Amino acid sequence: MIRNQPGLTRRELGAAAGAGLIASLAGPARAATRPWPYLIGADISWLPQDEAAGATYYENGEQRDPLRIFRDAGFNTIKLRLFVDPAMGYSKGRPGGPWCGIDQTIDFARRIKAAGFHLSLTLHYSDTWADPEHQDKPAAWAALPFPKLVDAVHRHTRDSLAAMKAANAEPEMVVIGNETTFGMLWPDGRVPLSVPTGNPVTDRRHRDVPGAGGYDRFADLLKAGLAGARETLPGTKLVLHNHLGRHWPILRGWMDALIARGVRFDAAGFSCYQQLAQGDWERCFTEFGRRYPEHGFLVLEYSSRKRYVNDLVHAHSDGWGSFIWEPTRHQEAIFLRNGKNAGQGPRPDLIAQGLNTAEAPGSTPPPPGVPPHRRNPGGRYDADPAFLNLYRIMARDYGLKAASPALLITDRRP
Repeated sequence: MIRNQPGLTRRELGAAAGAGLIASLAGPARAATRPWPYLIGADISWLPQDEAAGATYYENGEQRDPLRIFRDAGFNTIKLRLFVDPAMGYSKGRPGGPWCGIDQTIDFARRIKAAGFHLSLTLHYSDTWADPEHQDKPAAWAALPFPKLVDAVHRHTRDSLAAMKAANAEPEMVVIGNETTFGMLWPDGRVPLSVPTGNPVTDRRHRDVPGAGGYDRFADLLKAGLAGARETLPGTKLVLHNHLGRHWPILRGWMDALIARGVRFDAAGFSCYQQLAQGDWERCFTEFGRRYPEHGFLVLEYSSRKRYVNDLVHAHSDGWGSFIWEPTRHQEAIFLRNGKNAGQGPRPDLIAQGLNTAEAPGSTPPPPGVPPHRRNPGGRYDADPAFLNLYRIMARDYGLKAASPALLITDRRP
């Protein structure tokens, strides 16, 4: 019997029960476990763009392929992002590229696989960044009626993954949409905020949203992407992405609403840049495992508190792993540039300490003289030995790779 759970209406519960779509809330037949060894990952989609601008990477004074630096530090997976037509958005006016388009993504994916990494891909259904504050339609889809928009999502997903498969560059995990807490392809697939987040920028942006299509249309768009992925890569694990890995009521309502509408996926991914209060991430992970034992979970984006975040995920059998976001030159990067952190350095842990631009993109200006995304990414980047040491220790402690002799350095656990 399905009991009335917070986050589901009676109509949704009835539909879910009738279709057998919410077994995870009623008592699952099995518990989720990791499909692979624990993933210590990085999203480094900027890397080819930076190398084209002249970036070089060093470890202990020796120039090295940055992929080898990550691999030797214990990373075992890389995640890339794919825009629909970056020449119409992200790459417009940028030399080279188009960056994060299908051809460049395939080239980089081949290089990643040749280096021995597990590969994941996030599909941004936009020509540029899709995130909690921006889910703009691609230019080619802007005027499509909703049924054709659903078909475009299906075709783009299927065709992109088919091209990667034909090039022997297919991902082992695919994320359908980026940080889709409030839906995707706005306004058709937009979901208004129903519970305050505690972040004033986010609450103002999403509290009153006229014309939003709501969960029904959001679910249709997700199902189209999921179907396209399954048709092309039937064995690939499929993930949905909610950026509020700190907010259990919103996460629970989002999951319940999608499950009730028949959206089938393998795991949920969270962004974990900031908490409202200490213990928020831990609570979310624990409650997620209890309520959705047939789904795995990952941290798809984080930067600071590296050991803490990974230990929280690794403690759960259904915690698949983590991906630090753009660690060569974003936020608390693991590389130095001119002797200083190549990003902005560690960011506030709690919202009360100051809004984090990753929690609410564009909400706060960067420190003086430091652009949010470095406009001149060329130059020399030296791997920070303390952070490399930290990841080597994590890999050893999680049973992924033997520690090197260099790990006699003091074990740091930020």
